[in-house]
Amino acid sequence: EIHICFNVLALGTGVRRFHVSAAFNARAKVAMSHFEPGSSINYEKLHENVSIVRKRLNRPLTLSEKIVYGHLDDPAGQEIDRGRTYLRLRPDRVAMQDATAQMAMLQFISSGLPKVAVPSTIHCDHLIEAQIGGAQDLQRAKEINQEVYNFLPGSGIIHQIILENYAYPGVMLIGTDSHTPNGGGLGGICIGVGGADAVDVMAGIPWELKCPKVIGVRLTGTLSGWTSSKDVILKVAGILTVKGGTGAIVEYHGPGVDSISCTGMATICNMGAEIGATTSVFPYNHRMRTYLEKTGRGDIASVADTFKEDLVPDEGCEYDQTIEINLSELKPHINGPFTPDLAHPVSEIGAVAKKSGWPLEVKVGLIGSCTNSSYEDMGRAASLAKQALDKGLKCKSQFTVTPGSEQIRATIERDGYAKILTDVGGTVLANACGPCIGQWDRRDVKKGEKNTIVTSFNRNFTARNDANPATHAFVTSPEIVTALALAGTLNFNPETDYLTAPNGEKFKLNPPTGDELPSRDFDPGQDTYQHPPAEGSSVKVDVNPSSTRLQLLEPFDKWDGKDLVDMRILIKVKGKCTTDHISAAGPWLKFRGHLDNISNNLLIGAVNVENNAVNKVKNQLTGEFGGVPDVARFYKVRLNVGGCFH
Repeated sequence: EIHICFNVLALGTGVRRFHVSAAFNARAKVAMSHFEPGSSINYEKLHENVSIVRKRLNRPLTLSEKIVYGHLDDPAGQEIDRGRTYLRLRPDRVAMQDATAQMAMLQFISSGLPKVAVPSTIHCDHLIEAQIGGAQDLQRAKEINQEVYNFLPGSGIIHQIILENYAYPGVMLIGTDSHTPNGGGLGGICIGVGGADAVDVMAGIPWELKCPKVIGVRLTGTLSGWTSSKDVILKVAGILTVKGGTGAIVEYHGPGVDSISCTGMATICNMGAEIGATTSVFPYNHRMRTYLEKTGRGDIASVADTFKEDLVPDEGCEYDQTIEINLSELKPHINGPFTPDLAHPVSEIGAVAKKSGWPLEVKVGLIGSCTNSSYEDMGRAASLAKQALDKGLKCKSQFTVTPGSEQIRATIERDGYAKILTDVGGTVLANACGPCIGQWDRRDVKKGEKNTIVTSFNRNFTARNDANPATHAFVTSPEIVTALALAGTLNFNPETDYLTAPNGEKFKLNPPTGDELPSRDFDPGQDTYQHPPAEGSSVKVDVNPSSTRLQLLEPFDKWDGKDLVDMRILIKVKGKCTTDHISAAGPWLKFRGHLDNISNNLLIGAVNVENNAVNKVKNQLTGEFGGVPDVARFYKVRLNVGGCFH
């Protein structure tokens, strides 16, 4: 596992300082990360901008507004109207993963700039296919992807690495992955963007964002028993649906927040992408402080305490919509199949599955991923596995475990969790996305064979995990995945139902338990960080001109000043249309650095409203039907322009 930070420029130079005490000022100069001692957190600038905007708007501000408006390029003059105006923003940093980073870096190279304008990191996680186990799969990935890794070093599940090392309360971070909002669990505004947006920020150009609305989720009560943080977002997804958060930031608040761990908050924010939200965020609290301290960032926690008023919502702030959830009454949920917003209480899923004709047998249970791979997640799953092992019982389903980072992998090995999960029948995969992103060499069922899997991942759209459209994938917490894998069936409610030991003894699982953080410090595992050279002019960009995986970009022709007119519509999409439908992952990831080759998967998973077909559109010039990329290429040649789509 490797992650790399490259060509970092220090932030905060030339910023007007407040009249504060010398001690206060000294505390404010804290590095963003121990990997980047030259890049400081600039809470003073955030505070200054928030003060300017508060006076202008003359009203209390939500936390989302404080962080977003605190990063305005022009806080004094920018027009601000939630849901209407576009904001010009100055994010603090950029994060990329090995699939999307390829094109982003190729675009940045074409800019000719010698350095990025903000700290930027790359993490290799998407190109590692799950097949046998962690060590073997990682070695195979290094061989298969050698060309890409020579060009683009880095690794670890990006969102877990960001949470452990780079996110902090009040940060504005953009990442070239839809689940970048994971960082909201540490009080940051972290937004998933396209590569072109990331390049703008790396090039020092203000980033544009439509001023988001704010959906407030007020939490009361306390999580307990079988209910976990995952159930909060599964419940919210059921309420808002996959498009209910569009154009808005989901802001969690209320007394119930304090009963959720920092990594639990990250789980909730991570899956905000499934409701279409711009991002999600939690207010800074003692759970975040503890996490910062445990991950070696106590200095950030201390300065965050000083600026806490900027890291929580103002009293009396107003939301565009408010949802109330009592955590004490919330029940364990499982969502699916085929969509993450089809919510069911676990107690009802067996009956619903029978009625709907969904396979009851659980073929595979998968825990981990960027959504649920924390020390707490692994500990709670292991507590259930230990109960089963004590009765001589192992998983009836296949069971896989994906640690979120090298730090998590090493620590759960040291503390015995990995052995328990392996002994109960689990296979520990590489610290990578694997089955979650479709990088799963699954061999237990044939394509087209109807089957059920349960995961602690975030998405379960058709064929997302294993490229099999007949796989019924359900999303739930690691605890429920473990319980269902032990039972081998969806028709099992761990709160009320009994398992049968090999000797015939019937027993109930006690509710899961697990430490929020290790009692000892985290074990960092292998040191895989690669620091950029102090002077980068001698760095060679390794791209073979005949490569099928990497392709240097040719600059666009200068605009002739004329707008494009009479454009042909390539496709009008029907129903759910996610990044999976627009540009599929899985085996296509290997072409993410080759514009011409990756164009062959343009919208091939989207449903055409005209004929309800997938990858079949009418060529408006010939009247014939063809694949979406094929028709687009025809238009490009005949009309000398690209097609457009809605």
